[in-house]
Amino acid sequence: MVAAAKLHRHTGRRRAARFLAEGPNLVEAALRRGLVSEVFATETAADRFRALLADVPIQLVTERAAKSLSDTVTPVGLIAVCRMPEASVAEVLGARPRLVAVAVQTADPGNAGTLIRLADAMGADALILAGDSVDPYNAKCLRSSAGSIFALPVIEAPETAALLGDLRDAGLTVLATTLDGEVSLDDAPLSGPTAWLFGPEAHGLAAETAAAADLRVRIPMSGSAESLNVGAAAAICLYQSARAHRQSHG
Repeated sequence: MVAAAKLHRHTGRRRAARFLAEGPNLVEAALRRGLVSEVFATETAADRFRALLADVPIQLVTERAAKSLSDTVTPVGLIAVCRMPEASVAEVLGARPRLVAVAVQTADPGNAGTLIRLADAMGADALILAGDSVDPYNAKCLRSSAGSIFALPVIEAPETAALLGDLRDAGLTVLATTLDGEVSLDDAPLSGPTAWLFGPEAHGLAAETAAAADLRVRIPMSGSAESLNVGAAAAICLYQSARAHRQSHG
């Protein structure tokens, strides 16, 4: 329990290479991937989620102990300690990916989780958190990913410039989403292997990062809104890429 409580902190997670997954959806996704090393549950939760936990050794804990491991306002009393999935940029690129989503300098855990979920939904081969980004295994990011963090490789790459070079070397066209891109999404070359760069919510991609991409792409908007939030922009771009890949393989 004491060791598990330390996993609330980024340094604790990194040191132990473990993280906490809370609630039936995340625990079920972690069990499916074979990443669960122990499960803590209150008697109520163990009874409520009996079917899910049928073949899992459980440590029964008090409501109070479960609350100390929880990050939510109304804990359900079910928490798993999970091993971090092992994945690297080299591994992902070595598998000849067709679609990679890159979240650059993404500090907001909700946005990071949303991008992980989108990347999974659109069949991307990986989601890479580039630069100084949030820890994907923090509780809010895990919840926002709705279990998708267990479905595709989520990798951290602190050096954005080096990552862009690696993506290009692996044969991916690097596309940056910008408001003033020289290419409209309607005309962007999407049928080949593609890496999309999405900037942070507040101020978008840094000028030098956008400049380092192969193309800067704008989403054509006919209404009066000046911009889209990062989740909406990513959904549109990744959908268009997935559609282009379906058509080219149709």
